[in-house]
Amino acid sequence: MAGRITPAAGRYGGRSAAERQAERRRRFLEAGLDLFGAGPGYRATKITDVCRAAGLSTRQFYEEFRTLEDLLAELHLYVNDVAAQAVVDLLPQVQHLDPIDRYTRLFRAYAAGVTADPRHTRIAFVEIIGVSPRLDRQRLDRRARWIDFLCEQAEAAAARGEIPARDFRVPAAAFIGAINGLMHDWAVGWVDATLDQIIDELLQILLGRLQFAAGEGPAR
Repeated sequence: MAGRITPAAGRYGGRSAAERQAERRRRFLEAGLDLFGAGPGYRATKITDVCRAAGLSTRQFYEEFRTLEDLLAELHLYVNDVAAQAVVDLLPQVQHLDPIDRYTRLFRAYAAGVTADPRHTRIAFVEIIGVSPRLDRQRLDRRARWIDFLCEQAEAAAARGEIPARDFRVPAAAFIGAINGLMHDWAVGWVDATLDQIIDELLQILLGRLQFAAGEGPAR
C-alpha cells in the first residue's frame, strides 16, 4: 500500500514476520488505549508518546498506522465491538424470557461491555467526539447499527404481542442519543452519579420508550 513501509519478511528470533507485526500492533493499540483512555487523551498525545509507551520506534508505528487518528479509529471500533459481542453472546440465552427481563439483561450486558474497562468508556463516549469528519462518520455508523438492532428487537417483540406495534426508529434513535449524551457527561465528571445509577436511569428510559414500565407486565 502506498505510503506504508513493508516490514521485513522471514523468521527472526523464532517468530514469523506476521507474528512480529501482530505483536507490534498489539503493543501500539495497548499504548493508545492507555494514553487516550486513561492518560492525557487523544488531543494531548503525540505519536512519539505512543511509541515511548509501546517501547517501539516511530518507524514501526508508520508500518502499522498512517496517523494517530488511525490508531484512535481502530480503538473506537474495538471498544464498540467488545460491547456488541457481549450483547450478541447473550441474545440466544434470553429469547425465552419475558420482555422486561430480556431487555434488562441485554442492556446490562451492553453496559458491562462498554464500562468494564474505564478506558473503553472514555474512548467510546469522549475521545472520539469532534476529532474529524471521518471519525464522526464512523461514530454515527456505529450508532446507526445500534438503532437498527433496537428496531429489530422491538419489531420482533411487537410481532409476538409483547409490546404495541409502532415505528420504533425515532424512539430507538432517542435512546441511543440518551446513552451517548449521559455516558459522555458521566465520563467527564459533569454528572455526579454512580455507574449503577447511570445504568438504571438509562434502563428506565429504554423500558419506558417500549411502552411498559419496570414492574408491569407487557402490553397485550
